[in-house]
Amino acid sequence: MSESAKPRRKRGSGRDAKRARAAAGSASEAYVKRGIPVFEVLGEEGLSLIEHNADTILEEIGIDFRDDAEALQMWRDAGADVQGERVRFPRGLCRKLVTDSAPAMFTQHARNAARSVVIGGNNTVMVPAYGPPFVLDLDKGRRYATIEDFQNFVKLAYMSNSLHHSGGTVCEPVDLPVNKRHFDMVYSHMKYSDKPFMGSVTAPERAEDTVEMAKILFGDDFIDPETGLEKTVVVNLINANSPMTFDDTMLGAAKVYARANQGCIVSPFILSGAMSPVTVVGTAAQILAEALAGMAFVQLVRPGAPVVFGTFASSISMQSGAPTFGSPEPTQVMNIAASLARRLGVPFRSGGGLCSSKLPDAQAAYESANTLHSAAMAGVNFMLHTAGWLEGGLAMGYEKFVMDADQASMLAVLMRGIDLSENGQALDALREVGPGNHFLGCTHTQANFESAFWRSSIADNNSYEQWESEGSLDAAQRANGQWKKMLNEYVPPPLDPATDEALLAYMQVRKDSFPDANY
Repeated sequence: MSESAKPRRKRGSGRDAKRARAAAGSASEAYVKRGIPVFEVLGEEGLSLIEHNADTILEEIGIDFRDDAEALQMWRDAGADVQGERVRFPRGLCRKLVTDSAPAMFTQHARNAARSVVIGGNNTVMVPAYGPPFVLDLDKGRRYATIEDFQNFVKLAYMSNSLHHSGGTVCEPVDLPVNKRHFDMVYSHMKYSDKPFMGSVTAPERAEDTVEMAKILFGDDFIDPETGLEKTVVVNLINANSPMTFDDTMLGAAKVYARANQGCIVSPFILSGAMSPVTVVGTAAQILAEALAGMAFVQLVRPGAPVVFGTFASSISMQSGAPTFGSPEPTQVMNIAASLARRLGVPFRSGGGLCSSKLPDAQAAYESANTLHSAAMAGVNFMLHTAGWLEGGLAMGYEKFVMDADQASMLAVLMRGIDLSENGQALDALREVGPGNHFLGCTHTQANFESAFWRSSIADNNSYEQWESEGSLDAAQRANGQWKKMLNEYVPPPLDPATDEALLAYMQVRKDSFPDANY
């Protein structure tokens, strides 16, 4: 080896090793910037067929828009055929409304600007599970969730580098009145995290409260000084009541958020065999029809308002009727829907660590790994239910949360792609070591060992003897210790005291306006 090559190798190794360490530290990036291709399960012929069938559903069968006279009038004005609550659409109308004005990607701003996320394109945002009324941990077992549990999961999401979003209803705090709990849930996201979050959709007035609280939180920064428009600071889950129905609750919330330029994730909720046909192609066509109608409606309310094509697709056991997860057909549906969203030019939401298991056991691990990995390969932009999901979504698991977050960090490394830099090529290491030697002590290894290879925070890779000496703990038991350690070490992000006071004052005035009766 020439003397002139030696300084170049050393200089390159040090510089590129620093870049490698920075890349490894990108687990704390605001979101994943995808560097690998997506996996497609259908080609042009199959996708075109599904798009044709979706237009047929919209034209011939139609979608019900229930108990919302304003929505029905908006569709009449747009040229749709409205008979009662059934809306039938001229072929191509919904698609045109979406493609003419819905953004292909958008930024959801966080109160800490460094944590703002870009939803769409080649980006993936990983988000906690949403909606469980129960929580579970190894110490107390399964029980109804409380506001303390809600705050705990907000804190855990805030501390998890692999989760880019605080989520929404991370669990349902049943110890608070139904008509008032949305205040405490939204406030918890604002107080205990500075990541982006989701708003309330369970009544239009609760959506309005979310928008008003967001205005208080962001203050003058709520309006973009360049455009004069509201910044998108909240995204919200607008579920279709499949099959082929939107109710007044979801429509009302969608109108509130769209008029304020906040994001609407329009998601058909499908259990194939019960809420859609038993076939993959039939289900995919129904999903596209429902999503198109919902996203087009948002564009009628406010052209240019951000929308996300969402879907929650699973299947049921044809023997028991129970939902199943981690099976191949919902994976195929999700892949097809992701392709359809890309062709439509809007972001896509699906996926997550879905399972039917009641415990963080082998069934939970297998089913969740199947759905998480499939979502990553499908190119999901907004991966709701990434962490914590148990029991078909009825329970939020403390141990499951940190186990899923661990897997999410692995998927982030996979999706970021391959390092083709000089350091990644490692020719210096090959030259230095040569045939018949090992790489453990070479310059390149020493410069990269801290960042080389993804490492699990949950898995045990030690010898049997060491594992035994440390208590013979399984993965769930190790996760139990980890979430407790995380909560013990939690430090809240700073929040301006005046803003905090204004939020609390708004909540108190609004709560006082409600009757004591719960509804």
